[in-house]
Amino acid sequence: MKKINLAKNHPIVDIRKNAFFANNGNVVFCYKAELPEIYSLSEKDFDDLHGAWFQALKTLPIGTIVHKQDVYLKKVYSAEKLPNDTFLAKATAEHFNGRVYMEHCSYLYFILKKNKTLNNPRFVNPFKKTSNSIPEQLDENFKWFLGTVTDVVSFINNSRKIKLTPLVPDEILKLSHNYFNGFNEGYNTDILLDKNNINIGDNHFDILAVNSELCFGENVLSCKTNERFTSDDFIFHQGFIDSLGLALNENHIVNQILYLDDKQKWRKLLDKKKEELKKSSNFGSQNKVVLHKIQHILDKINADDNSRVIRGQLNIIYWHKDFKKLGETTSQIKAEFKELDIIPYYPRGQERIKYFLNSFCAFSSNFSNEDLYVTDLKHALCLFINNTNYKSDKTGIIFNEREYNTPVYKDVWDEGKKRIKARNFAIFAPTGEGKSFLANNILRQYFESGVRLVIIDLGGSYTKLAKLYPDQCTVLRYKSGQNLGINPFFIKDINDITPERMEDLSIFLLELLSADSQVTKAQSVSLKKILQYYYKQTAMGHSLSSFYAFIERSKDTLLEILKIHPDYFNIANFLHIMSEYVDEGLYNFLFEVNEDQTYKIEDKHLIIFELDDVKDNKEILSIMLKLIKTAIQRTIWKNRAERGIILFDEFAKQLKFKNVLESVEFYYQAIRKQNGAIGIILQSINQLPVNSNSASILENTQVIYSLNNEKGYDELVKRLNLSNHDLNQLKSIKNNLTGPVKYTEIFIKIGKESNIFRLEVPQEVYAAYLTDGIENEFIMTLYKKTNNMEAAIEEYIKTKKNMSNL
Repeated sequence: MKKINLAKNHPIVDIRKNAFFANNGNVVFCYKAELPEIYSLSEKDFDDLHGAWFQALKTLPIGTIVHKQDVYLKKVYSAEKLPNDTFLAKATAEHFNGRVYMEHCSYLYFILKKNKTLNNPRFVNPFKKTSNSIPEQLDENFKWFLGTVTDVVSFINNSRKIKLTPLVPDEILKLSHNYFNGFNEGYNTDILLDKNNINIGDNHFDILAVNSELCFGENVLSCKTNERFTSDDFIFHQGFIDSLGLALNENHIVNQILYLDDKQKWRKLLDKKKEELKKSSNFGSQNKVVLHKIQHILDKINADDNSRVIRGQLNIIYWHKDFKKLGETTSQIKAEFKELDIIPYYPRGQERIKYFLNSFCAFSSNFSNEDLYVTDLKHALCLFINNTNYKSDKTGIIFNEREYNTPVYKDVWDEGKKRIKARNFAIFAPTGEGKSFLANNILRQYFESGVRLVIIDLGGSYTKLAKLYPDQCTVLRYKSGQNLGINPFFIKDINDITPERMEDLSIFLLELLSADSQVTKAQSVSLKKILQYYYKQTAMGHSLSSFYAFIERSKDTLLEILKIHPDYFNIANFLHIMSEYVDEGLYNFLFEVNEDQTYKIEDKHLIIFELDDVKDNKEILSIMLKLIKTAIQRTIWKNRAERGIILFDEFAKQLKFKNVLESVEFYYQAIRKQNGAIGIILQSINQLPVNSNSASILENTQVIYSLNNEKGYDELVKRLNLSNHDLNQLKSIKNNLTGPVKYTEIFIKIGKESNIFRLEVPQEVYAAYLTDGIENEFIMTLYKKTNNMEAAIEEYIKTKKNMSNL
């Protein structure tokens, strides 16, 4: 048995910025690769990435070694970064804490070999030190190579899909330590090598490799069909060897090593080898196979002037604490290779030791010709892994990624406007698919992060949410024959009469007055003059009734006093139309307000207007929305630095009336001036009429949520200009509402970025978001007894648990 002590045989002699000098004289430039999210790439995206890699790497000088290393470590999720200061946040953190997932880090190394030749003997001692490993001054060759690498990195970064970031010295040292310490944490150990086993600390290691042209089958492509999500009517794609990446749920490293060779030299060698095989092809079928593969490589090289001959190797290093489990992983990897029509090489004894040691980036120049396949660079780049785990933003709404259901933040607010210019959102899903459940999840997290919420609801879907935060929430519920207690004319003092206030109030009155006709500038100016005069002449008791009475009293002299032409303001018309809202008018109750109640919402961060009783009355609903608008403008939008969201739930019911749509469009236009967002919830995008108002709303909606829709997504794709891959993502949605881990899948598109996310919640959150059914009724019954929603939810969970144990 051979033992290697890393402290005595450290491979790194010196580090300068992101380059290190190895003990064998090699210089390695180190980068971390930020890859796209898994499932976010289309077939075209995979082809584009393949093309970007090729265009970048083909420019590297002869003798360069490129080593891409993808490290996958099994980890336990820590909920330390999740919010933990509310009832539902604590429940969420506890639910996901300790969940197992795979951590993935991707690295790219450019190696300048001390010895320019790339032909090595079969066995090389990687730890043997070379004299003068560190030049006193960086020579011209180093500087030239650095410039070449910098150009390659810039090209790749400009592709926008992948970002290469230089590693810092501490990261380089940590990577080398982790590798030779066998990824054991909490202690340092030795590498124990014998012909039957590689053992480092608690971990046993093994290796499988692709090291010859004979390993490959007929086709190697930039991507392949993802059988897990593909169905009869659509194809979902994945990288060619993605099944050996995140999908391999064990600790492992995927090494892809490329030797960039002299094209002409290898063309001559291959021609020579071809002629030798032709002479002996009759002596065995294996010779015929090799001859066929060499001819195929030569044909590709000769047919493409841009081709670049490389030698390469793909290997997978994997480890486990249980030596028996290692065999199971070997079988799993072999099975994945078989699916790819690749026959791997399984190194044993001294060969396995060599493969392990030489898969460290500084030593990857030590492989001999017998360890490397010969092919074109385009072919080899099909073996690159081009995606990684879901990316969690620094802040945002917590959803779950699709692989392990671990929480990820998605910044759907985008304060810096890097992805979207308008943060308005829309939720699309048929009845029963969980629209309100999703909305509760989004709004609750916004609320707990300090965003002020206004919910205009026609379905009563947020009752429990409101009762969880009684001190910070108010519910203004319309009941037949009553009003909401909103008086748009109310002022505290003369300082409230600002140009903005007069503008808002005139718009409110003109909307009541001219519901179906175009308002002129002259009308608007006239009404603002009259309002200013009214407030000068009336000291108190401001209301619509008071304003109406004032105009009725002054009708004979008003226009003359204010120098308003009668064509600009028709007093008789005004009094006739407004009579419906005052005195004995049909809708007088809507404005019967002695004292404005909007002060009640000024200090509230969750305001719910429940208009369920008015959803079928065009006139009342329209007026209610106008009143709500004035309340929002006077309270919530006073502080533009404060974030705010207005949500229209059961939006389709409100859209039955044209003037309602126009009213909502106003919010979309006005919200631009505020630090806010508008949200709408629809069963189908077809419920949004095809007209200019709807077009304006959709144009200003840049965050899209879609749940499962068995009827399809054609109209959604058409009206939102979604891509083919967006459609494939939508079609791949699969919910799991049975078993121990229940979740709903959601398509989320933020600007141009899209992916499928999951919503998995603990029992407490599930209970809080329920909007109907027997369970919801039971929780509300418990609440009536306790008058405490947290206690009611806890009692519900306890009861449910006791029943399941019976």
